[in-house]
Amino acid sequence: MLRIAVQSKGRLNEDTMLLLQEAGIKLVSDKRTLLVPSKNFPLEILFLRDDDIPQSVATGVADVGVVGENEFREKREDACIIKRLGFSKCRLSIALPKAIEYTGPEWLNGKKIATSYPVILRSFLEEKGVNAEIHTITGSVEIAPGIGLADCIFDIVSSGSTLVSNQLKEVEVVMQSEALLIGHTALTAEKQEVLDELLFRIQAVQQADNKKYVLMNVPNDSIQAIVSTLPGMKSPTIMPLANEGWSSLHAVIDEKRFWEIIGQLKALGAEGILVLPIEKMIL
Repeated sequence: MLRIAVQSKGRLNEDTMLLLQEAGIKLVSDKRTLLVPSKNFPLEILFLRDDDIPQSVATGVADVGVVGENEFREKREDACIIKRLGFSKCRLSIALPKAIEYTGPEWLNGKKIATSYPVILRSFLEEKGVNAEIHTITGSVEIAPGIGLADCIFDIVSSGSTLVSNQLKEVEVVMQSEALLIGHTALTAEKQEVLDELLFRIQAVQQADNKKYVLMNVPNDSIQAIVSTLPGMKSPTIMPLANEGWSSLHAVIDEKRFWEIIGQLKALGAEGILVLPIEKMIL
C-alpha cells in the first residue's frame, strides 16, 4: 500500500484530487477523514496541512506527497522530487505599496519585510547582498504594510487580485512554483512498483491534456500537404474511403493551435472535419 500525502483543502487539494480521479483512483468514502484508502488501487490518501507534507514524506509517515514547490523549498526536508505536475502554478514575489517607487533590490536595504517564507526570502536577500529585516508571520501577510507592521511583503502571487485589493504592487519575482510529487528517499520495492503504476497513469492523463483527436476526409492529391501541416505526435492514420480519390485522415493536434490548423486544412481541401476530446493518451 502506497500512502500519498495531499493538502487537506484549497486549490492544490482540488487539482490533486481531480488528477487522481482522472487516473482512475476511487476512494472508499467521500467523507473527509485523515486517512482514506482507495477501493480499486493499492493507495491511501493522508490529508495534511500543506506545510506538514514535506516533513511527513521525509520521515516516512507518507511515502509520497503532492506539495507546492514553495513549501518544499521553504522546509528543505530530505525528500526527492519525483515529478513536476504542472498545475497549481503561482510565484513568490516581493510587493510594496503602489505609491512607493521601487528602484531595485537595493531599495530593500534597511526595510522590514513581512513573509511566511523566511528561508527563501533570506536566500534571495543574501544573493542580492541586501540587508533587510525579515518579519515572519502567518496568515494575511498582505495587510502588513497597511497596518505599519512592515514596509513590504514577500508572499505567494497567483492572479494578483489580493495585491490589488490591498493597494500593493508586485516588484520582484523571486521564484516560480508549481505542484510537485515528492517521495521518501528509501521506498521499498513493493511501494516503488505501485508508484510506477501511478506515474504511468498520471502521464497518460497529462499527455492528453489540451490535445484533440481530429478526423477528416481529404483528397488524395492533398494528403502530403495536409500531413505537413499537422503537428501530430507521429504519422497520422490514413485510410481509403469508398469514394475514389479520397481518404480518411486521423491525427492528434494541440488545442492551442486548433483554429489556426483547421483553417489551413480547409484551405487544402479537407472536408467533414470531426474534432473529439482525448481523455487519456498512452505513448
